[in-house]
Amino acid sequence: FELYLPVCGAPPGTRFTVGHLGQSLDACIATSAGDSCRVTGRENIRHLHRMRALSDAVIVGAETVAADDPKLTTRLVAGASPVRVVLDPGGRLGRHYRVFTDGAAETLLIRGGRAPGTGADGARHGQAEVLHVPAQERRLDLRALLRALGERGLRVHFVEGGGVTVSAFLRAGLLSRLQVAVAPVVIGSGRPGLQLPATEAMDECLRLRHRLFRMGGDILFDCETVEPATGRHPQVEPTGVQRIL
Repeated sequence: FELYLPVCGAPPGTRFTVGHLGQSLDACIATSAGDSCRVTGRENIRHLHRMRALSDAVIVGAETVAADDPKLTTRLVAGASPVRVVLDPGGRLGRHYRVFTDGAAETLLIRGGRAPGTGADGARHGQAEVLHVPAQERRLDLRALLRALGERGLRVHFVEGGGVTVSAFLRAGLLSRLQVAVAPVVIGSGRPGLQLPATEAMDECLRLRHRLFRMGGDILFDCETVEPATGRHPQVEPTGVQRIL
């Protein structure tokens, strides 16, 4: 109840967005070659499937699809699979990936460069519908994206990866909660998880209220990303000045 009730209890008509990363003790989400399989254990993988089942949409970046070719369905738990939302502003992904071919769940491919929420041209990428949202230098306007998803009734979002995508949502102040699962493994010079602007002093860092949950050998940090006093989401400014929660 402690872990999942905040997701289930999101007020109707409001947006609730959860980001998740699974990482090593040295804060890597994959090896330098991009291998991210089995960073975390079975219990955390089952948690991912539960979060998918509780969400209207699961969101991943193009790099995650290219590296892992994930299904993003609820195979390990009861419950319907969410709408799969793949962010590919530069159009790098081919049609052969499973999310575009298996028909296991409704899929949206997000590309940049047109007016928010458009997609009325009926373009398809394999079995996925192409939806365009504003972008600048191949960076999607994530607020416009969430508005477009909300117009489709998709208000509970699970941002499952990878590190660049979760970091972008956190920087923009768009996460309701941040979940980081830490596994007892050391990768070395691998791919980093969260990537935020640099800070010079510890009192400028984003220090989050959190709860800990053991998942087999892994520890999940379930972090609040809303300021208690104002109810606002923190936005990490380019200067590196951040609110402490």
